[in-house]
Formats: sequence, structure tokens, C-alpha cells
Amino acid sequence: MKRSIVLGATLLLAALTFSGCKKEDPTDAATSNSLVVYNWGEYIDPDVLDEFEEETGISIIYDEFETNEIMYPKVEAGAVVYDVICPSDYMVQKMIENNLLEPLDYDKIPNISNIDPDYLKSAEQFDPGNRYCVPYCWGTVGILYNKTMVDEPVDSWDILWDEKYKDEILMQDSVRDTFAVALKRLGYSLNSTDSKELQEAADSLKEQKDLVQAYVVDQVRDKMIGNEAALGVIYSGEAIYTQRENPNLEYVIPKEGSNVWIDGWVIPKNARHKENALKFLDFLCRPEIALKNFEYITYSTPNKAARALIEDDDIRNSTIAFPTADMLKNCETYTYLGSDMDFEYNELWNEVKAY
Repeated sequence: MKRSIVLGATLLLAALTFSGCKKEDPTDAATSNSLVVYNWGEYIDPDVLDEFEEETGISIIYDEFETNEIMYPKVEAGAVVYDVICPSDYMVQKMIENNLLEPLDYDKIPNISNIDPDYLKSAEQFDPGNRYCVPYCWGTVGILYNKTMVDEPVDSWDILWDEKYKDEILMQDSVRDTFAVALKRLGYSLNSTDSKELQEAADSLKEQKDLVQAYVVDQVRDKMIGNEAALGVIYSGEAIYTQRENPNLEYVIPKEGSNVWIDGWVIPKNARHKENALKFLDFLCRPEIALKNFEYITYSTPNKAARALIEDDDIRNSTIAFPTADMLKNCETYTYLGSDMDFEYNELWNEVKAY
């Protein structure tokens, strides 16, 4: 949910009123002993921010964004100068390629040792050498279904094209996530740059459209909890939450494969409080702090020391939160495809939405 790629979404920036966080423009509010944070909504435990302020005396000014596409142009323009930002994998790659990020001084982030080396290796797909990004959360995209409304096994994206479930299907209002479903169903890479494959995926989505109840983002969670739909495309962290609220819901990564994503913290090149930013990143990598954030947002943590602290055996061993290698064998991480391909995907998505 927090990492959705919504086409044409409207920015709803809201400065949160955590202890010490102000509703002013970050550029105006920041002082030499400040830290200006730009993050997804509800993507950190507020108590963690309080603890950091109390321990360090650094005042946090906090802004939210809804999508990577809304965050990027604001950072690129430099209208507001942020010290730490939490983009997704492919957007980290785009920011690196456009020289917007500061290389990290790992001597000042000793707690990076708590991050599982497997996730650092995965992050090298978009951040070669792990020079710019500290992994924060990760997860998958899959199908959430209601066991009382779906009576056959769910193991393929094909079920989202089954006329039996007309008006009972929820799709993501998201360019890359929706095209990923269609592309993987057709046996293609979700990072395809082949125009014929993309057109085939778009045609497939047009074919499906009459079966779809709605293209939504956050509402997938709420509608599925409320038994308002039988099937929905959702992010794994949201699936964990929905199961707590409605035990009839199950989550699956389809056999054709899906997206496995990583969100991470970066420091912009124009950041004004880089030393404070490094302290913040090191703080977030502490096992007890990473555990607090995992319990608050329910998205999987790459912090192996934090995972060891999870007391609930069902959660610590959950294949939703921590899928096996076999479950991920056909999954891919998004990569930045370039501005020309961004345009082509968006044009095709417009066709689907207008169909």
C-alpha cells in the first residue's frame, strides 16, 4: 500500500503532529539541530520518532508522500530540502542515475550489520554496491481472497480473469503493479520493455476490465475486510493486517510469479543535516527499533536481529511476512526502465482506464 505507483494521483502532503514534529514547511522549520524526513504515510511507528528526538535532541520535521511519482519531482526540483527519504527500489535507481543521492558513510551506520546480507544482495539490483540505500521494509504483491466466496484453489493470476467473479475483483490503481499482473500472467517479465508484450498486456487488462469492481489502492484492504469483494491484488504487509481483522482471508503469491520489492532510506545530495541523517539511519537499524516498526506497519523487515526478537511464532514463521525461496523463485524486483518506457506504460494505462 505505502509503495503504490498510482497514475495521476493527487499529492496529499500532511505534516504529522508527532512530538516535536511541526506543520510548517520543512525548509522554514529546519534548524541546525533538525532532521527533515520524507516518508510514506503511516510507515513508521510515531514512538520511534519520539525516542530518537529524546535520545539525540534532534528535532524531526516530518512530511508524507503517497507515491514515488509524487515524491520524485519534488525532490528533483529541490523546492523543499529533505535529509532522509524512503523511496522504493526502482525509484532509488532513478535517483542514483540522476545524481540526486549522497553516498552513505557506513562507518557511521554500524547497525547496518543487523540487515540480513540476502537483502543487501537483493538491493544491489537497483543500488550496486549498496552505496546509497539502507533497506527498510520489503514484501510481495499477491492475491488476497475470501475463502467463503472463492471455492477453488487460488494459485494463478488467471482467476482474476474468471467471469465467475465479475464485480468481485479488486485491482490496483497502479501502472507498474497492474501491468505486472498482466505481464506475469502472460509469461513475460514485469520489467518488459517490449512494445508487443506491453500491448498484449494492455489488451488483456482491457479484456478483464468489465470483471473488475474497482481499481483502488488502500481500499483493497478495507473492502476485503468488509467482505465487499472476493479477490483483490494487495501488498503482503496489508495481507497480514487484513487476516487479523477477517480470518476468512488468505494470501497467495501466484505460481507465475510477482513483484518482490524493497523500500529503503536514502540521503539526498542536497541534504542540509547529513550527520543527523546518518544517526537516524543507524537508529532505525537497531533490532528493537526495527521490531517496533515491523509491529506497527506489518511490512516485513530485512533486519535479521529484529526478526529474531519477534515473540509470536506464527508471525516470525509466517510465509506471508517471510516467504520461502521457492515461493519467490518466479518473482522479480522492479527496475527503472527510463523516461521513454515510463511514457509508454502510462499511455497504455490511460488506454486501459479509458476503455
